[in-house]
Amino acid sequence: MAIVKSTIQQQVADAIAAIEPNDRPVATIQTITGPSPWLTNGVLGLIGQLLVKYYFVTLTHRVVVIHRTSRISNRPQEVLYVIPLEQARVSISDVRRNPLWSSLRFQLPGEATPTRMNIHRIWRTEMDTFVNGLTGGAPGVPGQYPAPQLPGQAPYPQQQAPVPPQQGYPAPPQQPYPPQQQAYPAAPPQQAPGQYPPAPGANPYQS
Repeated sequence: MAIVKSTIQQQVADAIAAIEPNDRPVATIQTITGPSPWLTNGVLGLIGQLLVKYYFVTLTHRVVVIHRTSRISNRPQEVLYVIPLEQARVSISDVRRNPLWSSLRFQLPGEATPTRMNIHRIWRTEMDTFVNGLTGGAPGVPGQYPAPQLPGQAPYPQQQAPVPPQQGYPAPPQQPYPPQQQAYPAAPPQQAPGQYPPAPGANPYQS
């Protein structure tokens, strides 16, 4: 079982590289869905574990990728969602930074309401990068989150990373997305080898 954070991050990076070599992770966080882990782990015990799901949520230079997490090996399993950055930026809300268990809500494609994702403090630095990478500390985001920065580092939206031109990403679907979602331009018709596979419940990149 992978319990060292650097090992987990490398496993997720390898999983992403295997399906889309033209992209790379910016930040990965491990999340547990459902109510506060204080309740599910402490009060409800084994019953509480049946109510939650474990995900690896990764911000890349081009998308947000959500993997199912194996409860046995703690390794990334299948890709559940691949969400364009424009969609992910309006999907995050109610970010709460707490001493042990922080949380945020994320609107997953096809779900009626945002999903609460709980993040342990060992992933707090990655959570800061993830949230700042999507919101840039912009006002108006529900649960406004202060934009963390490393000394001398510009917020993520201003970074000029040498990212290869977007290739191999078919056009995202038009539904279901929040009303404020802007229309997305169609992706180039030519597909690059190793594109993200269709994700159950999301399929944002159609062949």
